[in-house]
Amino acid sequence: MHVTIDTNPLYVTRAGVARYIRGLLSGFNELSSEALTVSQLAWAVDSFSYTQPLRGMKTLYRERIWPGTTAARWLRTEQPDILHIMSGLPFCRATRTRAVATLYDLAVIKHPERFRRWHRHAAQDRFKRLHDMDRIICISQFTADEAMALLGLPASRLEVVHLASSFGDKSAKQGEVSLPDSIPAEFFLFVGSLEPGKNLTLLKQAYARAASEGHHLPPLVIVGERWKGVPNEGTPRSDWIYAGILSDAQLAQLYRKALALVFPSQYEGFGLPLLEAMSMGCPVICSRVASLPEVAGDAACYADATAEAYRESMAYLAANADVREGLAARGAERAQRFSWTRCAAETRAVYEMV
Repeated sequence: MHVTIDTNPLYVTRAGVARYIRGLLSGFNELSSEALTVSQLAWAVDSFSYTQPLRGMKTLYRERIWPGTTAARWLRTEQPDILHIMSGLPFCRATRTRAVATLYDLAVIKHPERFRRWHRHAAQDRFKRLHDMDRIICISQFTADEAMALLGLPASRLEVVHLASSFGDKSAKQGEVSLPDSIPAEFFLFVGSLEPGKNLTLLKQAYARAASEGHHLPPLVIVGERWKGVPNEGTPRSDWIYAGILSDAQLAQLYRKALALVFPSQYEGFGLPLLEAMSMGCPVICSRVASLPEVAGDAACYADATAEAYRESMAYLAANADVREGLAARGAERAQRFSWTRCAAETRAVYEMV
């Protein structure tokens, strides 16, 4: 069976979708199946810079021209058995080629205010094309339920395949790596793309409430890239450290050292930072929203999505090492249920279905 995987997101984002693709490919390598041949298809030109009009021109070519020209010719020539679409691009595949698509979430429908007009328009086209797929892989049961409710997709064509963490035993055994000098000895950690849905505003309110009550919360270290062109959270707090984009080795070390990962996101299709933190023995604070309870199970400290609830949870964990140790142990145990090899095996099973 020859499977072609659309890897275009690797050249567009450094966030969770890119980590998913790299993890899935590594899982296929671990499977070492002679019955499965995997190739990649992408316009291998990165669009990480937000400089306009260059970024807009790249986006136009990738999403509107390349799929019907270069990609179409390749697919007609190679005629793979399966095309696994990760980006939602409008591919023109050969008749014999079956199509599988991964659906991450429906945030653009639930929270359209978080997206630019182009993203909203492109998403509507992607959602329509899902009805032509032979199977749709959803990265959580939460996403599958929303796909049925909001897109009218039948359950018979949806398959839930959970993601995994690229960290774990190997990362835990790594030696110390160099971290930015700004990282304090004691801190809370936030990991994610810095856009409004990640809800840093709530954490700013929690820190402000703590300060007004005369309580000290350890500083917050923030790892991630702010989306350009979206509203920000205002002036950063003086006790927050914006570390930007770090290497996986540096991020693994931060997970090991942090008092807890604080993740007040309002909406997630999966929530990879939770699983990454748990796999590294880092306690997690989050809310019972969207897919997060599906990922964290009983291994997280759940807080209502209010500034006071997060302030209380952070203060409680900061003061109680035994509670942190219990959460870390439960998190590490739960994280073992997820692996990229399992993700790859379940994905291969979907290919076999079609």
